[in-house]
Amino acid sequence: LPTATRLPLVSPPPRLPGSQEEREEVTHLSTTSFSLLTTPPPIRRARDTSPTMGASASTSNSSPEAHEQREQETLASAALAIPLLRAAHSRTTAAASSNALADALSPPRAAFRLPGSSSPPPPHLDALLPRLGPAIASLFFAHGGEEGASDASWVGFLKGFNRCCARVPASQSLALLLRVYAAACADAGAPCGVRYQPDDGDEGKFEGELAPEEIAVLLWMCWVMTWSGSAPRVAADGGGEKSEPVAVLLPDVSHLVLSALVSAGAVADDAGVWAWEVSAGGKGVKVQEFTSWVLSTAVGLGSCLSRYVQERFRSLAADPVEEGSISTANAEFDTSDAYLLTRGRAWEISLSLRSKLSEKFLLASVVGMDTDDLLYRSSVHGKGLSRFWSCVEGYKGPMLILLSAFSNGGSDNVDADRRWGIGVLTEEGFENKDTFYGSSGFLYATNPIFRMLQPSGKEKNFMYCHMHPQIRVYEAKPKPVGLAFGGTIGNERIFLDEDFSKVTIRHHAVDKTYQHGSLVPNQGYLPVEASVHEVEVWGLGGETTKRQQDVYKKRENIFSEQRRKVDLKTFGNWEDSPEKMMMDMISDPNAVRREER
Repeated sequence: LPTATRLPLVSPPPRLPGSQEEREEVTHLSTTSFSLLTTPPPIRRARDTSPTMGASASTSNSSPEAHEQREQETLASAALAIPLLRAAHSRTTAAASSNALADALSPPRAAFRLPGSSSPPPPHLDALLPRLGPAIASLFFAHGGEEGASDASWVGFLKGFNRCCARVPASQSLALLLRVYAAACADAGAPCGVRYQPDDGDEGKFEGELAPEEIAVLLWMCWVMTWSGSAPRVAADGGGEKSEPVAVLLPDVSHLVLSALVSAGAVADDAGVWAWEVSAGGKGVKVQEFTSWVLSTAVGLGSCLSRYVQERFRSLAADPVEEGSISTANAEFDTSDAYLLTRGRAWEISLSLRSKLSEKFLLASVVGMDTDDLLYRSSVHGKGLSRFWSCVEGYKGPMLILLSAFSNGGSDNVDADRRWGIGVLTEEGFENKDTFYGSSGFLYATNPIFRMLQPSGKEKNFMYCHMHPQIRVYEAKPKPVGLAFGGTIGNERIFLDEDFSKVTIRHHAVDKTYQHGSLVPNQGYLPVEASVHEVEVWGLGGETTKRQQDVYKKRENIFSEQRRKVDLKTFGNWEDSPEKMMMDMISDPNAVRREER
């Protein structure tokens, strides 16, 4: 076509429907497509699963009895396994005796005696211990709180177990222990100054005070609870009520009783503590003051009740027959004075700890400490830092250092009554350094009064062990050689010299690592110097740590032997050695020598 008649290439407009109905249909489809792109998908509602009429109820709508049982089982499983509790419940309910639960909660029969003498303990202790099981059963396992009417149901059994064994603060655990002690004393007719006053709530209050003998009986009762659960048992052939009770040695608790009295101000912390005895009596301690002392010094005392009930149920579930005899390992011989770490001292330390080491000391208070754990003893291995180091080198674990000394106060200072003791519990082994080190530790006053001083958190000068270097050099300010704990270099809180002959105890004002408190009775601001009588070091790391130390010692011995031996073959012939040439030149330097070619 001609150029004038050529049309532009433009796309034709979209064809619209002609009718009104078609236009409305197109508009409706466009609106629908836009709404599908912008409108969110509908929310699907959960299907109603509620049971209809005639259907069984779901788990959420279970009966209140089943819900309560699940709650009690969940609470009890935190302390003891449910199968063990079911076995103990079935054995107590299947027994023919109506007092089966009280009998199961009573300690085994034994003849208890005091250490170092054949005299029996106070007479009301023997009357108190048989009433321990009935007191626990009536206080915690009674039906509706009525004494003598025990709840035989499974839920009632769990409720009673949770009342005395559930995890509660230490103050509440101690309150439960005091309730059991007061109820047992009232049932046995023993003297008891503690009176429990119930209130409208679940908790009551205590009134009265504890005499020194009553504190000793309470401590012995707690130790018997520990002994009955930790003492190894043997098969009971011909045992029972007719068998003779075995003799069991009670620990010495006089240091703990004196600590409670001094803390409450009933006994002055002066020279009078040396001649103090439990049997002497004196002013008592109020229940509130005794509770404060327990929470600060012997915090493990409150857990004795829950531990005792758990161990009784565990042994009852394992053996349906009541054990009639107890292993006599505790009473075959009296080792109370053989070592500084007596069974009573081990129990004191176990009550003051909250770590795993408490279990080791707790077992040692029952059967005695294993002598294989004794790393060093000055009367056996010899005094001195070098002897000490040869025994503890390579031991990478917690250790307990006990020291016995007597003050240099006069000419007749070697007096057993004036001898005092201290202890140090370390979390790691010793290292030969000229600075303080360590991560944690505890200081103890062990004799004649028991005290525990925890870390203050301000400094970390826990340990110091420095020996003379093998290659001595001149030092303008030489570091002290010996052992030290707390304080600073030159002002150590406890310093044991190189010969292990003298120990120096300084006032707590020089120490920011451990808490304040006196380690020696009647300690003033001036340093106390004393002569060392005995030093013991106990390893607490177990067999693995001891085995690693043995491997370390063997390796060091091999290196020492290699350094001592001299192989003469390495020196060659003497005639050709440079040493002979130098000797010849020194003897006659002008001599003419022919060079051999």
